[in-house]
Amino acid sequence: MTTSESMQPDDRAPALPRITDQATWQAELDALRKREKAATRELDAIAAQRRRLPMVRMPDYTLEGASGPVRLVDVFEGRHQLIVYSHMWHPGEEYQCGGCTYFTSQFTRLEFLGNYDARFVIVTQGPIDEAVAYRDRVGNRMTWYSTAHSSFGADVGAPPHGGFALNVFLRDGKDVYRTWHTDGRGTEQVSHTFPLIDLLPYGRQEEWQDVPEGWPQGDAYAGWPDSPDIARWYGRA
Repeated sequence: MTTSESMQPDDRAPALPRITDQATWQAELDALRKREKAATRELDAIAAQRRRLPMVRMPDYTLEGASGPVRLVDVFEGRHQLIVYSHMWHPGEEYQCGGCTYFTSQFTRLEFLGNYDARFVIVTQGPIDEAVAYRDRVGNRMTWYSTAHSSFGADVGAPPHGGFALNVFLRDGKDVYRTWHTDGRGTEQVSHTFPLIDLLPYGRQEEWQDVPEGWPQGDAYAGWPDSPDIARWYGRA
């Protein structure tokens, strides 16, 4: 049965914006567009400031890949720029952090980064064999590395039993430098999931959002898929 076939005549939306004529709607959209354009210009200015940040030289770390030990400088695979997402890891768990699994599941086509002299990989504190098995279980398409026997994770804001982090690195010959870092909601800027949801009339439907009276709202993260959901949708099984 299709969605349209399952709908009932009295299947009313939980809440509605006010209804107006086309001219009024266009005028209010134009007013909003001014703020959207201002936000875009501010993001451009932030990116310009980011490109002017200083950087910190990194030690010669050795990580573990699916084929064995690999130096951090070699994780670049000849490129000069590297994005690294530190995926939370809980030893012995069948399913790892739902938020990390959900976040990284969206990155399925990354070949375009090669045109920008860049690569995007995942590191985690889990043993490499377990990490690769988990990657396959949830259908992740990125390359994973383990920092189980390296201080790299702790040094870039993602220690054992700690949180997640996003870091960017620059390679100059054999030298590697850390240029940028974020965590928490800072990772949203590289996500397409939240921007899509934020376009919807009801948004994320989470209790912290500023919404009109009567709008559907629930607990924070209530709409997020969990790791078993990602595995069911995208995993090999």
